[in-house]
Amino acid sequence: MAVMSQRVAGFGTTIFADINALAAKHGAVNLGQGAPDFDGPPQVLAAAVTAVNGALNQYAPGIGMAPVRQAIAQHAERFYQQRLNPDTDVLVTSGATEAMFAAILGLADAGDEVIVFEPVYDTYVPNLIMAGVTPRYVALRGEDWSFDPDELAKAFNRRTKAIVVNTPHNPTGKVFSRAELRVIAELCQKHDVIAITDEVYEHILYDHASHVRLATLPGMAERTLTISSLGKTFSVTGWKIGWAVGAAPLVHAVNQAHQFITFAVSSPLQAAAATALNLPFSFFDNLQSSYQARRDRLLPVLRAAGFKVFKPQGSYFIMIDWRGVAPSYVEDDMQFARWLIEAVGVACIPASPFYQDCDKQLGKYFARFAVCKKDETLDAAAERFAKLGKL
Repeated sequence: MAVMSQRVAGFGTTIFADINALAAKHGAVNLGQGAPDFDGPPQVLAAAVTAVNGALNQYAPGIGMAPVRQAIAQHAERFYQQRLNPDTDVLVTSGATEAMFAAILGLADAGDEVIVFEPVYDTYVPNLIMAGVTPRYVALRGEDWSFDPDELAKAFNRRTKAIVVNTPHNPTGKVFSRAELRVIAELCQKHDVIAITDEVYEHILYDHASHVRLATLPGMAERTLTISSLGKTFSVTGWKIGWAVGAAPLVHAVNQAHQFITFAVSSPLQAAAATALNLPFSFFDNLQSSYQARRDRLLPVLRAAGFKVFKPQGSYFIMIDWRGVAPSYVEDDMQFARWLIEAVGVACIPASPFYQDCDKQLGKYFARFAVCKKDETLDAAAERFAKLGKL
């Protein structure tokens, strides 16, 4: 009897599960998965405890608790001058991952195409495949991970329903510029296409980089669904509190799917989300400076180890080219990641899983390191990287 559906049979295990297991087996310093090894703001954690003790332990409304939706709308206006109606333009989801899947299910039909930039965060494509939607890939290349406007233009056709834009970008750390977003906006309007933006790293920016919300560009408010979450900004990735915001018809379409996926999201953690989103500007300034310090702590370590480093503009991550560092028998990024864990004692994420099968050679020599770690963790990694000259 066939047990597994064809829909999921080809997926395999996520690279994050594989690397985490291997890192644990060998006691490696884990700079792989983008999960902080420190807790979020004490007042946010306390708000969750207060909510639990305050009897907020039953179902929340499917679209999200009113104070949380109000806080999300206020956050959009505070940082982007984007005005949203919290009753119609905001949906609370079980993390950004569920928001993306619900968006694809709610906005695209089987047979449609959705454009993604590769390297592409590894959940998008399985989401599309499970929905019967065809991914159309456009590559990011070069030192600054830029796209070719002509290549992007050719990806649009009569079957294109949406484009997914992840900025700041995982895994590269690229922040899409206003000029690049204008190109995307013009193509979306020309072809009547929806933009779905994943902006979970919106507040983690380096070197005075600026995050531009695509929805705020001329002509894009009615055709952009913006996704973000609590986890990355507030170091509570395990809470899985996300949201999708945009014009009411877009949000309604996403909720049509959301209501039959998770229905509602954790009530006490939603309550804590309202506290988090209303923290003063000083919190967000300190967040940026603390992550800048972490990134700047790891950059010279990676360079000293011999890697070619791609300096990120944002996100939790630093991409490197490992050629010239690993032994000659290491032929690709998957072998490199295993060798680094076993021989050096540091875990990274190989880049090829972020590419489609026919493009995996584009990621063959790249790997991703996460900076969302305590100083002690980064220092432990530095000590182990120092072994490279002795191997």
